[in-house]
Amino acid sequence: MAQPPAFVDKEHPLFICKLRKAIYGLKQAPRDWYHELRTFLIDNDFTNSVNDTSLFIRKHHGHLLYLLVYVDDIIITGDDEHAVDLLVQNLAKRFSLKDLGSLTYFLGVEIQPHPHGLVLSQHRYVQDLLHRTNMRNSRPVATPLPPGPPPTLAMGELLLDPSEYRATVGSLQYLSLTRPDLIFAVNKLSQFMHKPTEEHWKLVKRLLRYLSGTSNVGLLLHHQSPAHLHAFSDADWGGNKDDFSSTSAYILYLGRNPVSWSSKKQQTIARSSTEAEYRSVADTASEISWVCSLLNELQYSVNQVPVIYYDNIGATQLSSNPVFHSRMKHVSIDFHFIRERVQSGALQVCHVSSDDQLANALTKSLPRYRFELLKDKIGLTQGRPS
Repeated sequence: MAQPPAFVDKEHPLFICKLRKAIYGLKQAPRDWYHELRTFLIDNDFTNSVNDTSLFIRKHHGHLLYLLVYVDDIIITGDDEHAVDLLVQNLAKRFSLKDLGSLTYFLGVEIQPHPHGLVLSQHRYVQDLLHRTNMRNSRPVATPLPPGPPPTLAMGELLLDPSEYRATVGSLQYLSLTRPDLIFAVNKLSQFMHKPTEEHWKLVKRLLRYLSGTSNVGLLLHHQSPAHLHAFSDADWGGNKDDFSSTSAYILYLGRNPVSWSSKKQQTIARSSTEAEYRSVADTASEISWVCSLLNELQYSVNQVPVIYYDNIGATQLSSNPVFHSRMKHVSIDFHFIRERVQSGALQVCHVSSDDQLANALTKSLPRYRFELLKDKIGLTQGRPS
């Protein structure tokens, strides 16, 4: 390690320090810390999750204990309060820690009790972002992006200093943890990071104005919810006017609770709307497979076959049987695994009308009425009083 400022040896200024243990802040410190914590947990009968290396699970005498770690922030829960307290005591003997009690705030996410469950929100994070960008007192708008044609790469004059644009959009990306209504807008604006223009910056400010009016919105997780896994999948065929690529999106629900969502540009050009939808469904099926595997590790049983809903009849038929084989020869075999899942009975695909397609809000800019209707159906709610 280089000699720290104010502690440089005047006789040997070019000498370096040999580390005897990891020092907080160095790039190798997180790995060393994780290895130390993992070793301790494994010695205490925990198993490291295969699906998420940050998750540790212990099953002992019929009781379950879960530990989730992000660097040095830890969440502990389980069905035995005494086992949780005992684990905290054992951790305190080995590491220096501070017990913050019941979970109320974690990595910028606020956890608030609700009559029907819990609300996850990032109100404080939004307020800090609005203060940093001088947009706290801006006039709110009803939608993240204006309805109509999507923004393009060439619109407007290039920004002389793109650093503020990049920093703001980077901060907005973290909000997608609890705000699926923002994910399409943030995904779209992130595609202009390398060449942002004045028009792109105006769209970022519009998104901040939308946040100023919806900073209290959070994600409602219901206590009482059926153990049924289902997803809504959609694609906007050729919606990107710069390279005519499509946008794939999905929202995955466990009962009434949204647990995973995504909106991203497809890597290849789709030759038809059916192909674009089919690729989106394949991505959704992949996410469902991962969630099912994670739920199995958590000892949580799903009582029905997972279902994917989407609004393209051709894609529905293609997922069930190769009726369009001649038109789909160019599609990578990676996307055809969904057909095997359907035929084996591990997955169902169902057609849903476009009016009931919740993922529609994640693929394009919508008018105010349509956007607010879908936002309510997705599961967002007012997390705290205004």
